Amino acid sequence: MKKKDAKKLTKEQALKDLDKFKKDLFNFRFQKVNGQLTNPSKINETKKNIARLKTIIDRKPNA
Repeated sequence: MKKKDAKKLTKEQALKDLDKFKKDLFNFRFQKVNGQLTNPSKINETKKNIARLKTIIDRKPNA
């Protein structure tokens, strides 16, 4: 998810995406432990997306 794409989201959409990315990160960690993860860079990318969304959610006014 690009920064400009994330800025366009509403607060509710951002919260939904945040939950999705957290579940993905959870699954990637299990795959890593089991040796099934094909692309390890997905973990760092997912962490960055979570951080982006948290920042955007904090900056959006409560609506």
